[in-house]
Amino acid sequence: MKKKFVATFLTGAMICTIALTGCGKEPSASSENETDSDQEAADNTAALIDAIYVQARTENTDAQCTQAKEAWDALTDTQKELVEGENASPDYFGQDTGDASKDDPRNQDEIGENEILVVSFGTSFNDSRIKDIKGIEDAIQKANPDWSVRRAFTSQIIINHVQARDAEFIDNMDQALERAVQNNVKNLVIQPTHLMHGAEYDELTESVEVYRDKFESIKIAEPLLGEVGADAAVINADKEAVAKALTTEAVSDAGYGSPDAAKTDGVALVFLGHGTSHTAKVSYSQMQSQMDALGYDNVFIGTVEGEPEETSCETVIEAVAQAGYKKVILRPLMVVAGDHANNDMAGEDDDSWLSMFKASGHFDSVETQIAGLGSVAAIQQIYVEHTAAVMD
Repeated sequence: MKKKFVATFLTGAMICTIALTGCGKEPSASSENETDSDQEAADNTAALIDAIYVQARTENTDAQCTQAKEAWDALTDTQKELVEGENASPDYFGQDTGDASKDDPRNQDEIGENEILVVSFGTSFNDSRIKDIKGIEDAIQKANPDWSVRRAFTSQIIINHVQARDAEFIDNMDQALERAVQNNVKNLVIQPTHLMHGAEYDELTESVEVYRDKFESIKIAEPLLGEVGADAAVINADKEAVAKALTTEAVSDAGYGSPDAAKTDGVALVFLGHGTSHTAKVSYSQMQSQMDALGYDNVFIGTVEGEPEETSCETVIEAVAQAGYKKVILRPLMVVAGDHANNDMAGEDDDSWLSMFKASGHFDSVETQIAGLGSVAAIQQIYVEHTAAVMD
């Protein structure tokens, strides 16, 4: 009797379990519809984000930025995780990059007769924009109290990102130049924050030419590294000043009193630039020559794009390993610590420089310093001097 009861009980339990699990039954129609609805909402938002991920500004751009943000805000947390487009992702609106309210877009009118327009590629990382770009602008304004310092970005993609996400309106080059004309500016000085005379600098000069007859005088100052030079051996005072400032800042942040102290401890400093196919790419080779000339044997120059070839990640890893260094510090050779610094350099993906250096197995430790050149006081001073030079 007892055995019969147990058998009956177990059979009943199995039936109950099968009923609860559904025996692998297909999801209900309502569940499928809900999933489809979530994906549709996410896809619609992704399409709106991709629509403003463009370099051309149109009469519809402002409305499109608003539509993209409103669509994002209307999504549930589950739907936001599903956002995926050609360029769209949950990070577009969802990533915390700092407090945009601490920034100053410097798009005010009442400029006066004398204006310094500080032109940057730009960054959507709020903290970096405040420390690096605003840091340079503030230093130039402090050095020139009788001039109005204003801002322009050359990347409309970044302008749109910041506008849509943070409701911060930053002028592109045409808007900034037109603002200067409407404000009756007579003397215009343009200070690029670009690293070198590359493609961005060339585009800047082309934009300025269209407006040249709108001002009594218009001058363009040097980018950070100054003149390019013919080959890798050419170095100049600007490159020397940048090399010293960056290296000093890096070893200080790492807790060393000097580059020699870091070298003695087996530390290699790898400074990571963007890289370019433009002829100005020789500037990266020149920076390596400059480091060598200063005796910074433990400093290596790399680039995200691997152009020039000797700056590729694989080549730099091999060079650092052959030199015998067991500790590595990665730091940007970029004005801002934005997407490239946070993701290409210090990201968790397998193809980031941090991951590849670790995966090589050559080093005991690999660390990163996420800080742009623009936050370094000595670098800001170089820009101030370039502005003063073109004024003189």
